Amino acid sequence: MGNFETPNLLRDAALLPDTGEPGFGVYVHWPFCAAKCPYCDFNSHVRHQPVDQERFTSAFLKEMATVRAMSGPKTVTSIFLGGGTPSLMKPETVDAILGGIARHWHVPDGIEISMEANPSSVEAERFRGYRAAGVNRVSLGVQALNDRDLKFLGRLHDVADALKAIRLARDIFPRMSFDLIYARPDQTVEEWERELKEAISYAVDHLSLYQLTIEEGTPFYGLHKAGKLIVPDGEQSALLYEATQEITALQGMPAYEVSNHARPGAESRHNLTYWRYGDYAGIGPGAHGRLTRGPEKIATATERKPEAWLDMVERDGHGILDQERLGFEEQADELLLMGLRLREGVDLARWQQLSGRDLDPKREEFLLEHKFIERIGNSRLRCTPSGMLILDSVVADLAC
Repeated sequence: MGNFETPNLLRDAALLPDTGEPGFGVYVHWPFCAAKCPYCDFNSHVRHQPVDQERFTSAFLKEMATVRAMSGPKTVTSIFLGGGTPSLMKPETVDAILGGIARHWHVPDGIEISMEANPSSVEAERFRGYRAAGVNRVSLGVQALNDRDLKFLGRLHDVADALKAIRLARDIFPRMSFDLIYARPDQTVEEWERELKEAISYAVDHLSLYQLTIEEGTPFYGLHKAGKLIVPDGEQSALLYEATQEITALQGMPAYEVSNHARPGAESRHNLTYWRYGDYAGIGPGAHGRLTRGPEKIATATERKPEAWLDMVERDGHGILDQERLGFEEQADELLLMGLRLREGVDLARWQQLSGRDLDPKREEFLLEHKFIERIGNSRLRCTPSGMLILDSVVADLAC
C-alpha cells in the first residue's frame, strides 16, 4: 500500500489559529451505532429500527436552549459531534444541529467543527453533505490497519474500507484525524512500529493512539476475567508506548497529549478545551458539560438512555440529571488532572488561584528528582515522558 498524496495545506488557511486559551466548546452526542464494539464502554446503542432523526434533532435544539440559558452569551471556539457514530446522521440533521448552535451562541467563521465517523458508514455524498453543513474536520475510527485485528476488535469495516474513507476525508475536509488502538493481544513492538509508520504515511495531520484497555461491563472484560483474552503486561505496554512516542516525534507528529499526536498547528482545538479546563456545553444523551457561572463551575450530566433522554427533553426542555457545583478545590484537582495530560503542562498560577495554596515542596521535589515532572520556566509544570507512564500517580501525589 503506497503513500497518499501530501494534503494541500492551503486549505487550512481559513481555520482560526490556536490562541492558547481554554475557549468554549459545544459537544453534541449522537448515541447510536450500527454495532457495539466488544471493547467499548462509551454511551452507544444499537437500534434495529430506523432512528427518528427529526424528533432527535428537535430535542437537541430544545436542550441547547436550556443550556444556553445556563451558560449565558458565549463565543464558541470549537464544536464536536461525537458518539456513538455521528456519521449515521443525515447531512440535514448535522446542518440543523450546527444551525441551532449558531442561533444560541456566537459562532465565528473559521472555528474547528469536528465530527467522528466510522469507515463502514462513509459515503462520498454524505461526506460532502457534512462539509456543506460546515464540518471542517473529521475523525475516523480506523482502530487497526490489518483485517485480522479489525475483526478481533469487532469493527464492521476492513482495511480497504478504511483507506477509502481516509482518501475521501483528505479530499473533502481541510483537516482529518484517525484513531488506532495498540497493545492488542500478541502485538509485538516491531509489528506496531510498521503499522504506525504506515498510518503516518497516509498524509494525516493528527492521530489518536490509544492503548487497549479492558473496561468493566464490556464483552472483553468477561473474556479477560475468564483468561480467554490476554493483553500485553505492563512492561510490554510501556515498550509499545515508548515506541509510539519515538516514531511519531521522528515523523513530525509529536505527542501534545498522552494519546494524541499532531503536526504543529493541527492539534484538536476542541480536545484542548477539555485539557486546558475550559468551559463546554454538553448536548445529547449521556453528554457532560462544564459551565462557569460567576465564581462557580457547574458540572452537568444528562440521561444516558436515548429514548429516556428524548422523553425528558420533550417534557422538561432538557435531559440533565445532575448539576454539581464544583468548589475551588475540586476545580483545582480537575485542572491538574486534565492539564498534566498535555505537553504544554499546567498553568501553576491558575492552579494556585483555585486551590489557594502552593504545591507541597517535598512531593514536588521527589517527583522532580525522579524526573517524573519538570518545570517550564516559573509559570508551568508538566509531566516528563517517564511521568506520563504513571500519570495517575503523579496527579494523585501533586493533588494532596
